[in-house]
Amino acid sequence: MTRKFEGDRLLVATHNQGKLEEIADLLKPFGVTVVGAKEMHLPEPVEDGTTFVQNARIKAHAAAKATGLPALSDDSGIEIDALDKAPGVYTADWAETETGRDFGVAMEKSYRRIQESGTPAPWTARFCCTLVLAWPDGHDEVFPGVMEGQVVWPMRGDQGHGYDPIFQPVGYEITFGEMDRWEKNKISHRADAFRKFVAGCFGD
Repeated sequence: MTRKFEGDRLLVATHNQGKLEEIADLLKPFGVTVVGAKEMHLPEPVEDGTTFVQNARIKAHAAAKATGLPALSDDSGIEIDALDKAPGVYTADWAETETGRDFGVAMEKSYRRIQESGTPAPWTARFCCTLVLAWPDGHDEVFPGVMEGQVVWPMRGDQGHGYDPIFQPVGYEITFGEMDRWEKNKISHRADAFRKFVAGCFGD
């Protein structure tokens, strides 16, 4: 039985303003006040897990413990089948450069490695998102979400972020990078995880 969320304040364990706004918008119907890790002056914990679940748990539990509030976190990334599901949890790491994160570099690296693997197109892939809601008493609930699709090349579109310009979701002729942000938010891996989270923690 999933534990219900019964408070009126939820801490979102992210320093990403866009993600915070997206989550606040989704929770508006439930009368929940959303507060971000940044305004609570929380440090970013070391994410040394090897799965999306482990990393999301690290962030959620650290935030819940530090503030005494229930905390929601997510960990997400792209799995490319031609690369044995890499980069996966290391999705953001592939974008690291000496001058900060550059996802253009990460996408080029992914494409180069696909070419080196000799795998013929279509290059199936999926975006994964795992949401974890943790309570200060140590309990948590886990909600995984997935969006299937394929990697395309060259990059297309300047909407979205991360690997969106090379990811074409199933059933669409355009990439996430060419899709309206709010349209993408309805069908994305995060939307899938959120539906499960809302049904589990706020449903009847």
